[in-house]
Amino acid sequence: MPKEIEKESSDSFRRQYEEALKALQQERHSEALELLNGCLALRPRNPEALYARAVTGISMGRYRKAACDLMKTITLDRALLDAYKQLGFVQFMLGKEEAALKTLAKGLEIDPRYTEIFCVQGDIYIDLGELDKAREAYEKALELEPDKPEPHSKMAMYHLARGDMKGLKREYELLKSLDPALAEQIGTLYFETP
Repeated sequence: MPKEIEKESSDSFRRQYEEALKALQQERHSEALELLNGCLALRPRNPEALYARAVTGISMGRYRKAACDLMKTITLDRALLDAYKQLGFVQFMLGKEEAALKTLAKGLEIDPRYTEIFCVQGDIYIDLGELDKAREAYEKALELEPDKPEPHSKMAMYHLARGDMKGLKREYELLKSLDPALAEQIGTLYFETP
């Protein structure tokens, strides 16, 4: 391929990819999907575009297609941790909890400090009724990132699943400063009177 055509193709890919990310961020999912399909027509083995298309698919509820894109992404870029987290989530949504747990474990082999994977693991264990394992996963996430709202919101969910209103109240109080909007939702549902 002549260098001029190759550069034009590269510029076109980059432009479409950036537009797709903007569209995804603004929740214009159909437009993002169309742009990402264009990117992948130019570069079918690009892991970033495959990953972005998978995230778009998840946003649109197209879990099976998203799973295929995520598996391709992992094959092309084994170090892209978000792909493991998202694939585990998609497998969970498709009712494949054991496969999801294996996928998440592979991600943790690459980076045992990836907090978000522990949060997804905990969600799966709650769904399976394995509350002790859920607590362990959420506690690990809290240990790694004690000031991040997501592990606290997950721990709140754990306390709710156990019927532990005192534990839920503790997390609610912590979330007031970490994520006031989420704390307000919890407070409205469980603590505040109308």
